[in-house]
Amino acid sequence: MKILQPVGRFLIYSNLFIAICACLMVIQTFQLVLHLAPDPYLLGFIFFSTICSYSFHWWLSSEPTVTPSPRTSWQLKHKHLHLAFFVFGLIGAGIFFLYLIEYWIWLLPAVFITFLYSAPKIPDRRFRALRKVAIGKTVFLTLVWTYVTALLPLLVNEARIETEGYLFTVSRFFFIYAICILFDYRDREDDRAKGIRSLITFLSEKGIRNLFVLSLALFAIFTIALWWYGLPVLDIILILLPGAIAAIAYPYATRRFSDLLYYFVLDGLMALSSLLTIMTRI
Repeated sequence: MKILQPVGRFLIYSNLFIAICACLMVIQTFQLVLHLAPDPYLLGFIFFSTICSYSFHWWLSSEPTVTPSPRTSWQLKHKHLHLAFFVFGLIGAGIFFLYLIEYWIWLLPAVFITFLYSAPKIPDRRFRALRKVAIGKTVFLTLVWTYVTALLPLLVNEARIETEGYLFTVSRFFFIYAICILFDYRDREDDRAKGIRSLITFLSEKGIRNLFVLSLALFAIFTIALWWYGLPVLDIILILLPGAIAAIAYPYATRRFSDLLYYFVLDGLMALSSLLTIMTRI
């Protein structure tokens, strides 16, 4: 059992886990909205792009933190691995991009939005100026995850986006935003120390809680609305389940900032309903 701990840490800290989560979310979009088998080239592109972007982000994260964590220590000790995974992800994403090159007009916005999230960490004053863009951090990350996992599969398959597709996309946006609120809550002291502005650094404790509740409420409303467009009740329940878990976990997550809670449980919640809906179709 002891060997599982370093293996688990490696999967999480190397960003392989979050890349798998992204692919599961894309598969769910194919199954529930497009009603098609997932495109292996798009899955490959998203898997390697996620590794590339997250490795780039963590490779740039060399500044000391107000609240040190095991991941921060691991990341500083293994910067060479983040660089290697960045190159590995870049090569893989480039190869799969060639298979999808006719859809470049839809792929490049994802690349651009992802870059904006990590750009403030680049040691150049022009990029560091982005730290002062209010609400940018949370919204950029939520937008890129929503675009890549919900909209991009529809666009690449040249599907006409019906009401069901819009509801699914907005539902996913608000759930991811709720998860990002928790991450920003955890990081707010570090963000303030580094001059990074986000909506969470401006709000009071009550304001943050209200924003979290509002985001989950909108997530639930748009998810339930999918029933009117033919989504089975079981699928709706499975999509809502991670939201219920996040709501229950909020008091604990705002007091305990462990890596396991944030990088496994909360990140995993984004893909939990995807895993469950995939399993019901096996």
